[in-house]
Amino acid sequence: MDEQLDKLDLRLLQELQKDGRLTNNELGERIALSPSQCSRRRTRLEAEGYIRSYRAYLDQRKLGLDMLVVISVTLATHNRDNARRFSQLINGLPEVLEAYALTGEMDYHLKVATRGLADLSKFVNDVLLPHESVQHVKTSIVLDTLKTFEGFPVPVPGHWHGDGPR
Repeated sequence: MDEQLDKLDLRLLQELQKDGRLTNNELGERIALSPSQCSRRRTRLEAEGYIRSYRAYLDQRKLGLDMLVVISVTLATHNRDNARRFSQLINGLPEVLEAYALTGEMDYHLKVATRGLADLSKFVNDVLLPHESVQHVKTSIVLDTLKTFEGFPVPVPGHWHGDGPR
């Protein structure tokens, strides 16, 4: 974390992460700053890259994406070109919500949304498995979501679980 962020910056980031549509008036009320001060801080935090974008979170099921799947992938060979080919493949697939390169037994974990088993089967058998970079695929269907990403923990002093002695 950048040492140039003060408590008000951190609180502003917390509030915007909860609701990116907050006006500077609303934000000022929540963190006890004037709207103009909120505007200046928000603009600076955007310019410095702390705030990357503002988005709407859509309802997966209302879009007909009833199945969430975690797919583990092992590459056929471990070299830079193969990893690049796999990355290019994944970045071109809208079904892939998130993708992580890992240490350990599997090389990648993908979070994928599909309309159901038929779409999942096509995705695995017609897209992933035939790709030259892929050796092995293991799918796990999500039965229930216990927690979804709602933002990064912003370490506001006094409200952070790790505030104890180091």
